[in-house]
Parts: sequence; C-alpha cells; structure tokens
Amino acid sequence: MTDRECFYASMNYQERSRHPFWDLFGPWQETLELWKKQGYDGKDDFGADKLVQIRYIFAPHPPFEKKIISEDSLHRIIVNEDGVMLKEFKERNTMPQFLRFPVETHQDFLKFWKERMDTDIASRIGPDWKQKLIEAEKSNCPFFITADRWVGFFGPLRNLTGLEKLCMLFYDETEFVEEMMDFFLQRTIEIMKKVLEIVHVDIMIIWEDMAYHSGPLISPDMVRKYMFPGYKKLVDFVKNYGKKVSFIALDSDGNVDSLIPIWLDAGIDIIYPFEVQAGMDVVALRKKYGKSLRMWGGFDKRIWPEENRQ
Repeated sequence: MTDRECFYASMNYQERSRHPFWDLFGPWQETLELWKKQGYDGKDDFGADKLVQIRYIFAPHPPFEKKIISEDSLHRIIVNEDGVMLKEFKERNTMPQFLRFPVETHQDFLKFWKERMDTDIASRIGPDWKQKLIEAEKSNCPFFITADRWVGFFGPLRNLTGLEKLCMLFYDETEFVEEMMDFFLQRTIEIMKKVLEIVHVDIMIIWEDMAYHSGPLISPDMVRKYMFPGYKKLVDFVKNYGKKVSFIALDSDGNVDSLIPIWLDAGIDIIYPFEVQAGMDVVALRKKYGKSLRMWGGFDKRIWPEENRQ
C-alpha cells in the first residue's frame, strides 16, 4: 500500500495496512539544533510516511525587508518578512512579543494588497511551477496545497492587523472586515483555479489559529454569520472546479469544539491538531460528531518533556 493509498483508505474509513504517520511541518529550528547536539544526524525520518507539499503560493510577495530596529544583550526588535514589528529573544526560539502590524487603516490594507498580494504563482515558487505541480501529483504520497498562514477568514486577517485590533474591527468596522474576507476569498479562488486546471490535489489546508485554551477568540455566532459564507464558497469551488481537491483540512490550535459544527456544515473534512492541553479529547469528539469529522493529531506533546525528565 503506497503512502497515498494509505491516506485515502484512512480518510474514508476503509481497511488499510497501517495508519498514516506524518511529520507535517518538521521540528522548530531550536528543537532540531538540540537533537543534533544529542546525536541526531538530520537524516532519520523516524519512519514517517512521505508527503509532498506545495507551499508559499499564497504568501505576500515581495516580502518585506527583514531588518533589526534595535537590540540589547537578550532581545532584538525586528521587522519580519510579513511587515510585522516584533520583539524576540536572541538565543531562544519562543513566541515573540508583537509590537506593530502592517495594517492599521483601510488605506494600509489597500496598499498592502496592491503591492504584495497578486496571484502570480511563478513569482513565489518559480517559473517551473506547473512542472512542480505535475511532479507532486505523480508522486505515490499525499499531495498538499498548504495555506502557510495566508488562506482563511480569521488567521490571515490577524496577520495583517493583529489579534486585538481584528477582534475590535468585527464590532467597530464590520464592513472593513467583510471586505478583507472577500479579498482573501477571491484571491484564493483565483490562485486555486490556476492550480486545478493542471492537477488534482489530495488536500488543501486552510489556516485559522482562532482559539485559545478555553474556546474560540470570537463567538461561534459571529463565525457563522461572517465567516461561514466564505468557507462555503471556497469549499464548493475547490471541490468542483477542474481536477478538484479531495479533502479540505483546517488548522486551528486551541479548543475549537464549538466551531466544529460550523466547519463541518461548510464542507470542511479534516480539522487538526486537536490540542490535548486545550481539552480536545478525540475519543469524546468522535462520539459527538461521528465519522463526518476526520481528525489529525490529538497527541499530548507534554509527554515528551515529562519522559525526558525521568
């Protein structure tokens, strides 16, 4: 059974020789460096199944110039490739402190969009992008088109405005939020149209990261009112256009239990990572939602540090 056959059998609840086991995005750089100090040669894939990902076709381009604004013995303040100003530790790869985002006004958004959000795939992954897609489709493993934080109706907006401002915009400037959502929807459809005219895609990933330990960052009612129409239009398009997408996966950390019915109603097939530390119990969720919900993850990553301390 090939890795692709194993994936389809698992997603369709059919007999298979094993369960898919992926290293989806790889370890953090800090983790990789620690492993190498402990003897890891960088080559062992730990028995993971193979997969092919086409990434960065949705990313802003050209990226902002990454530059250091200031630094001291412990920290540096930088502007990153997405135009976000942040404060980070110099020697540790941890969550930074976000200081400023590239979109503060409607005019900022229009400028950002005009300068960096065209739909030219070649400028992002190279002039041979069509051949790269064809080679990915021909592989014997699952073929992903990955959002890389730039397909969705909450997460990508948060990249532009910051979390607090976006949550306020839902109340203070609703039309602006709806405009941004529509821009992302139309752009994603335009890019995927180019892809699906050439190849069939096994999985397309949407990125949201719109929940924390206790629940979603905005109410389920608001998600259904403002975001559901975009989800539905996008899913209907990619599952019915050209050579089509087989499965839509959505990535959101935190406790997303109250959002799952909305995503399932929109036609989203797979949700991950089901963070155990946020109360996401995959056994209880399977009983609650049945086979309509396909789950990736559900692994308690706190186990590894505990084992290392023993």
